[in-house]
Amino acid sequence: MTRFLAVLTFMFVFVMPVRAQTITQGVPPIDTLAQQAIIVEAATGYPLFEKNAQDSMPTSSMSKIMTMYLVFEAIKNGKFDLQDKVTTSNAAFSQPGSRSFLKSGQKVTVEDLIRGVVVQSGNDAAVALAEAVAGSEGSFASVMNAKAKQLGLQNSFFRNATGLPDPGHFSTARDLALLAYSLIRDFPDQYHYYGEKEFTFNKIKQGNRNPLLYRNMGVDGMKTGHTEAAGYGLVASALREGRRVIVVVNGLGSMQKRADESAKLIEWAYREFEVQTYLRAGDKVGEAPLWLGESKTVSLTPARNVTFSIPRGAQDKVKVALVINPETQAPIQKGRVLGKAIVSGEGLAPFEVPLVAMEDVKPLGFFASLWARFKRLIGWE
Repeated sequence: MTRFLAVLTFMFVFVMPVRAQTITQGVPPIDTLAQQAIIVEAATGYPLFEKNAQDSMPTSSMSKIMTMYLVFEAIKNGKFDLQDKVTTSNAAFSQPGSRSFLKSGQKVTVEDLIRGVVVQSGNDAAVALAEAVAGSEGSFASVMNAKAKQLGLQNSFFRNATGLPDPGHFSTARDLALLAYSLIRDFPDQYHYYGEKEFTFNKIKQGNRNPLLYRNMGVDGMKTGHTEAAGYGLVASALREGRRVIVVVNGLGSMQKRADESAKLIEWAYREFEVQTYLRAGDKVGEAPLWLGESKTVSLTPARNVTFSIPRGAQDKVKVALVINPETQAPIQKGRVLGKAIVSGEGLAPFEVPLVAMEDVKPLGFFASLWARFKRLIGWE
């Protein structure tokens, strides 16, 4: 049997889903006054910059991103809708700290409570929603922790819906970035609330506490946080020309430093890096040879998109070798792995992407198969 091996080398950049790789060599370094920080490229899920990003830290009101994830999930699952009304309990009414100024016993729509949490950072609104979802804030905290595990948050634990100080309530910058990414990915129709700049409830108007919404830099969310123990923190997400960057900072000494440091990191990420997609799932990249099939070859495509975060102007930092399997006997089913793309490059740990068949290929009929075998036996092909 004739054996066939095709190896083709490209210059391109790659991305796996969350926890992919990127190249940072040659990029001007950056630092931040934040005690903990991370910049994540949403297209790849990989950090462009980290500082103590896996250290446990109090997360204050940034914890409310998880609260809202569960609220949006409850709406999606039909537990309630935006115009359903929730009665404010005394427990919700009596919450300390930032508030939406709910009145005890007041019936409030779910949508108003959402804006109360997202725009006003209301602890009372957060507890009211937690009770609507799970019956009590304590039960809601259990649901938060179960969801944290499901989403892959590796060092997070929630004791309440608000982020109010508790020694057993913590997360990391990396986990918060993943949580923010997950909410944007899973609830795109609800994410618009994070970009709203003000909300009036009970005749009290409050502005969104996210300072970057007012800087005209593409930021469209997400959540600030502040307690004495945690310092000033922010989870920010920016979108420019289809490219999303997520930044988390915490442990800063003032609101001004929180705003300036997070803005600095976002600008650095857009200035120094770009995202390129060179191969896409569904695009033909080569052909695999077949034996005893109705077609002598089958088209191949990457099993997933091949995208990468790279320093600007460094497209030639990564190489890919396409290794296609030797001749394979039909039948072939669409999606069958018939090769791989081996990705390597300067500052990049090698990894592989499967190449799969783009269509089914039926085997030859009985007599056509006999004739093909005979021709090969006598060397006619």
